[in-house]
Amino acid sequence: MIELPVVSENEQKRKKKPDWLRVKLPVGKEYAHVRKLVSEHKLHTICESGNCPNMGECWGAGTATFMILGNVCTRSCTFCAVATGRPPEYDAQEPKRVAEAIQLMKVKHAVITSVNRDELKDRGAEIWYQTVVETKNLCPDTTIETLIPDTKGNWDALYRMVEGGQEVVSHNMETVERLYRRVRPQAKYARSLEQTRRTKELGKRTKTGIMLGLGETKDEVLKAMDDLAENGCDILTLGQYLQPTKMHIEVAEFIHPDTFAMYKEVGEKRGIKYVESGPLVRSSYHAERHVDVPI
Repeated sequence: MIELPVVSENEQKRKKKPDWLRVKLPVGKEYAHVRKLVSEHKLHTICESGNCPNMGECWGAGTATFMILGNVCTRSCTFCAVATGRPPEYDAQEPKRVAEAIQLMKVKHAVITSVNRDELKDRGAEIWYQTVVETKNLCPDTTIETLIPDTKGNWDALYRMVEGGQEVVSHNMETVERLYRRVRPQAKYARSLEQTRRTKELGKRTKTGIMLGLGETKDEVLKAMDDLAENGCDILTLGQYLQPTKMHIEVAEFIHPDTFAMYKEVGEKRGIKYVESGPLVRSSYHAERHVDVPI
């Protein structure tokens, strides 16, 4: 078990969020409509489970990122607000319910993600496949991005996850190589890179995300960009890490918007086709833009 540093009250005060990280509280008719649909269809969203700061904006626009295979993860990443433990049995009817909700919401671009299900032999790949197929059958004009978990080198599971017909396949690196053991203790940097490479070899539009503010250096971020470009990553999102609770890894630094702008410019010069970079950027933020990025 990784012990997280204890942060004193004074230290927490010194790390007060800067003005550029302030967001509006979720309100409005469309927000209420989305919340009602999510509840009625017994769906999980990473918006809620991950305490996303953009939930008000996205739900207010009628979009949400659906999280399949339950809301309990088998991993214990130190940055993530999703519950950790042994997940209950998955629901075989979930793919149909997700597709019906996407149809009711009239979503033009759907983002689907999931918890890690390491206890399942296929890592949940069949549910992934069925969710994409059901959505495509019910909503043929809706484009889909799947933000898939680490398959722990089960490449047959990976191939099944991505053959349903989605337009974008994303798998988040989350951080730089040096910080993996602390931030993603059950993942491997090289393995996640290989997963991106294998996905690209299947002809898919590939995407990943990295959080900044965990103690990484500029050189480490640039190396990660080079590694991603060499392994076929088309789209990269960069956003500010925000500590979800005091039990999670603390914020080492709040990155200035100018630095995010610099990383966007540098990343695209280093071979990544498109970089979405900003303090409030998350994996699925403005995801509809990434479908048409020339690759």
